[in-house]
Amino acid sequence: MKVLKFGGTSVGSVQSIKTLVDIVKEAHQHNGGLAVVTSAMGGVTNSLLEIAGLAEQQKDYSSFIKEIEQRHVEVIKALVPAKNQNPLLMQLKIYLNELEELLSGVTALKELSLRTKDSILSYGELCSTYMVAGILRQHIPQAKFTDAREIILTDAHWGNAHIHETKTCELICEYFAKNKEALCCVTGFIASNDKHQTTTLGRGGSDYTASIIGAALQSEEIQIWTDVDGFMTADPRMVEKAFSLPEISYTEAMELSYFGAKVIYPPTMIPAFAHHIPIVIRNTFNPAFKGTYIRDNAHRNGSMIRGIASINEVVLINVQGSGMIGKTGFSGRLFSAVAKEHINIILITQASSEHSITLAVSPEEARKARQAIEEEFELELQTKKLDYPQIETSFSVLAVVGENMKHTVGITGKLFYALGRNGINVAAIAQGSSEYNISVVIRKEDLTKALNVAHEAFFLSPVKTVNVFYLGVGNIGKTLLRQIKAHEDYLLENNSLRIRVIAITNTKKMILREEGIPFKSWEKLFQENTEPADLKVYFEKMKSLNLPNSVFIDNSASGEVVSHYPEIFASNISIVTCNKLGNSGSYEQYKLFRKLVKKYNVDFFYETNVGAGLPIIKTLQDLLVSGDKILKIEAILSGTISYIFNEFKGDRHFYEIVREAQEKGFTEPDPRDDLSGLDFTRKMLILARDSGYPIEMNDIEIQHILPDACMKAATVDAFYKEVEKADAHFEKLKKKAEQQGKVLRYIGIMEDGKVSIKLEAVDKTHPFYSLSGSDNIIAFTTSRYKQQCPLVVKGPGAGAEVTAAGVFADLVKVGAR
Repeated sequence: MKVLKFGGTSVGSVQSIKTLVDIVKEAHQHNGGLAVVTSAMGGVTNSLLEIAGLAEQQKDYSSFIKEIEQRHVEVIKALVPAKNQNPLLMQLKIYLNELEELLSGVTALKELSLRTKDSILSYGELCSTYMVAGILRQHIPQAKFTDAREIILTDAHWGNAHIHETKTCELICEYFAKNKEALCCVTGFIASNDKHQTTTLGRGGSDYTASIIGAALQSEEIQIWTDVDGFMTADPRMVEKAFSLPEISYTEAMELSYFGAKVIYPPTMIPAFAHHIPIVIRNTFNPAFKGTYIRDNAHRNGSMIRGIASINEVVLINVQGSGMIGKTGFSGRLFSAVAKEHINIILITQASSEHSITLAVSPEEARKARQAIEEEFELELQTKKLDYPQIETSFSVLAVVGENMKHTVGITGKLFYALGRNGINVAAIAQGSSEYNISVVIRKEDLTKALNVAHEAFFLSPVKTVNVFYLGVGNIGKTLLRQIKAHEDYLLENNSLRIRVIAITNTKKMILREEGIPFKSWEKLFQENTEPADLKVYFEKMKSLNLPNSVFIDNSASGEVVSHYPEIFASNISIVTCNKLGNSGSYEQYKLFRKLVKKYNVDFFYETNVGAGLPIIKTLQDLLVSGDKILKIEAILSGTISYIFNEFKGDRHFYEIVREAQEKGFTEPDPRDDLSGLDFTRKMLILARDSGYPIEMNDIEIQHILPDACMKAATVDAFYKEVEKADAHFEKLKKKAEQQGKVLRYIGIMEDGKVSIKLEAVDKTHPFYSLSGSDNIIAFTTSRYKQQCPLVVKGPGAGAEVTAAGVFADLVKVGAR
């Protein structure tokens, strides 16, 4: 024996009922006994509620009745042969006439009692189930309409009647014994009391009907056919990576349903739970999918938890005061006062000091709850032993659920780390001694983000997504996007990492797509986009989206962009940047960035500030964190200057090499931008600060390469003329070095907290002697790496490819955290 229940969406249209027929036919062929329970057509119950309200207000409701009739007639005419339609259409008309008589009474009395409302609502199930039974009879002659009011007995608690279990069980067994050969199609949701008055079973009533019948008949299983693929690891509307659960326990289903997984209403499971009957959640619109089995001893899924559920909006009521401490019975009075008003407490948490208790209730019940508390503790409030209850709004509840949690260490730590890492503050926490559930209260605006980060933390197989906000699409920016596209399959397969670019901007325009901008078409989309660039709007949108694992990539050299870094950090967004201005500005700014990074637990990676893709910053930080002491740093950190002095030998003239460097693209359009040493100075400043020295730019001693006349020349052409005039000066320096068996190198030196950049002659024993091309080089002399054998990092220190690669590596580091 199996019981199949079909919800409103499953009987909501011609196509869905066709699918229902196929499902029932298949089940009927393979099972000895079958019962079908159906809800009202989707939306009809809400329409009946609206009709009842209109009748009470003496307003016209005829169009609603006509719409309900048309929906049923349309299905009957589409799925029943014309010769067999009349009995169905006649009974439909009878039901609707009865409904209109009830409504006329409501209009005449201007009163809608709960009893009458139950009677009105019953016609949704009566019409749909009679129709479905008639349609099934065209394929299965044994199909029989069954009015649940004949077999389910309740009290007279209108709107949410309570079952008389023993008598109901007798009635069900007796009815099905008499109709052994029939395929009984039972009305869900409705029942009757001992006076044969119509009652309803409340929220989830049709599921409850199926559960009651299944329990009474000791069914093999109860199938709930709905519009989702069973229970999922999280709400798929908010968590893209959520997936279906093959099976869960009754307890897990209860917990997940209570905390917002609207697959099945918790009380409806109780009869099945009590008789150990499996419940299967199936999808009418995807019947091939096996759905979720709810049963005893459900198989473990290999994860620390079973699923994550949420309640979108709750209100916190804080009760506190010295009069609570050590007072026996205080909690009992508090909960009794709330219970008297039939207010459901979603979550309770109490401080160990007994100084405060926090309750979470639905927003609709908050004021009533506060009033009940104030009335109960009126005396304590007047004597100021208790503070007036405080209401805090716009909160949500996130709950991680699983029977396996009881035996697993570290779940709470894992949850809090994931939330804290993404800047999600926990306002309250509750966990029962059963350890099946850990519930946290968070700001409503953080719910989607929290669900996603918790899901990533606990379900390890899905890929982690890093959401990138991108600024700058020049040479480096374009190259980086190309590199990510070329490498995305590798990252997915080997690092379980997906990089999703959410927004791109430059100085002219910007584009933002929450679902992500495809790498293969970003350039076309960006060019076609017409939204003008606006940094303020861009950053506000970045913050308001509040996406998990967000990273801002700064490919610019803009001071204005750097000024926004503090607010980005404060929004719990990490930053990856090749923009040196952030770290080479004032030391106060440098310190502020580190303070904010620590405070908001975000990342700030800037490897490319010093040597493009060379691991200079990382090497320095690794040396320091491992306890080494930096004694001296020597560096050539300008590709342009490196090339010029590496080539300045033999018969070659200085001015020729400068022009050659420009022709090869090693310099800016005006070579003085490189030869001034300003960029080099910024890099040395960053290294000194990262080594622990609180210095400013003007603390660095700089020996300028070029004579003042060269630097003051009005144009680039005039500059070259001045350089040529100074040729004798450079020749003298070169020859002096050659006579000593040395070469000229423009070297930055940091030693004893002092930094200088100057032209030096080095011999063959120096690691910089054999430098060639435009390579950068840095030598770390430390307590472990002595002067005779320093730690040397060498390679290309400029160029779009290597710089983009450095930014890319930093981005992957953020994703790996």
